[in-house]
Amino acid sequence: MCPDFKEEVCPQLSVPPYVCNGCPNRHRCTLKKRIYSAKSANDSYEKTLHEAREGFNISDAELADIDSFFSPLIKQGQSLYHIIRNNRDTVPCSESTARRLLLSGILEARKIDLPRAVRFKKRKGKRNNMKVDKKCREGRTYNDFLSFSEKHPDMLITEIDSVVGTTGGKVLLTVILRNCNFMLAFLRDKNTAQSVEQIFTMLFTLLGRKRYKSMFQVLLADNGTEFSNPTAIEKGPDGERKSYMFYCNPQAPQEKTKVENNHTLIRRILPKGTTFDNLSQTDINLMMSHINSYGRKKFNGKSPAEIFINLYGEDVLHLLGLELIPPQDICLKRTLLAGK
Repeated sequence: MCPDFKEEVCPQLSVPPYVCNGCPNRHRCTLKKRIYSAKSANDSYEKTLHEAREGFNISDAELADIDSFFSPLIKQGQSLYHIIRNNRDTVPCSESTARRLLLSGILEARKIDLPRAVRFKKRKGKRNNMKVDKKCREGRTYNDFLSFSEKHPDMLITEIDSVVGTTGGKVLLTVILRNCNFMLAFLRDKNTAQSVEQIFTMLFTLLGRKRYKSMFQVLLADNGTEFSNPTAIEKGPDGERKSYMFYCNPQAPQEKTKVENNHTLIRRILPKGTTFDNLSQTDINLMMSHINSYGRKKFNGKSPAEIFINLYGEDVLHLLGLELIPPQDICLKRTLLAGK
């Protein structure tokens, strides 16, 4: 803690092999050590190798071209074989690539649009959640986020995450504004990157450019595949930047504590293992109205909803489908959504 403290560094660390493994004074030395671990180095190599090979190696423009070509024809009842056989001169990719893109859920058309595909029982195997952009973390790591925050201390930070109900069922996208601890939640049919993109596109349209850019300036997410298309979230329909997106380190929930802590309030009403399939967005808005109206000690008893209204206005609260619940009427039990 002393401002005059200067750490002493062993001069041997500045010459090969740059580690303390073979130093005879290693066990007596009191300086900070640098140890080489073959297992850790190999694990890091294998993780990098694995991440480099997952996902689809295509650009946003190529994906949009493939989607616009195949999806309308598939929805007309045509099979992938028929489409490619009769459009050999204009088809943008192979049948296998189109099928993998379709089954991964990142095209507008879905598996259910293939009449024969839904008849066959799903093969058993390891679940493979594919990233839309396997290089999405480049320039968007947590260290990049910290550097960006130091350069732009006035920019507001928003944390985003997912809450899962039952496996294969509906999921929630949670969005929390750090400046007031105000949380939004949106129901999605599938936990895909396209569903997240659609939510932020909806918010941009609903709030308008100016209001959206004042609320969602910097987005901080985990490494889930649903957040693997940052370009689509960062850019507006006209290509103009509307926000910046960064990622936490793997297995580091402490780097976005606001959203993680607020998930405990959601779990009071929707415990783990509860299905979201019978819920509607109206039910989710009711739940979030109660959660956001709940007073917090850190705000001297004021609720996130009250602070949100002071910052953005009550009309924005209603525009988002939420309301301020009187303190005596707040319910954070399963009975709030009884019968759902």
